[in-house]
Amino acid sequence: MSSTRTILLVEDNPDDAELTRRAFEKNKIANQLVHVTDGEEALEYLFATGRYASRSGDSNPTVVLLDLKLPKVSGLEVLQKLRAEARTRRLPVVVLTSSNEERDLVASYELGANSFVRKPVDFSQFMDAAHQLGLYWLVLNAQPEET
Repeated sequence: MSSTRTILLVEDNPDDAELTRRAFEKNKIANQLVHVTDGEEALEYLFATGRYASRSGDSNPTVVLLDLKLPKVSGLEVLQKLRAEARTRRLPVVVLTSSNEERDLVASYELGANSFVRKPVDFSQFMDAAHQLGLYWLVLNAQPEET
């Protein structure tokens, strides 16, 4: 497991990305937050290719916060590709989306999401959700060592 405990935020909406960053800061989640804006960039980051070819592919983020509605490559496609590769198969992925579609919820779990969280519209509820996500995925959740 990476000692830096990085969070990868895959979010195309700049307002939602900024809200997430502010919520983590307010909740004193000091982990490095890497923000990518589409599914293609997420895959490049995670597999250390393209724009991220110089990044060490041996170190995965601690958790991926993945929106579903993304340009270039959808969140569900990103999830499918992560689960198809041995080195990213066990990487915790939290789908963080505004989708209320039952089919998105079902598809996310069928493709191996670890959690599905609907983005709260209310700022204070979003702050609470960010606190809970940080507490669970960065403090409480036990993960096996990377192989």
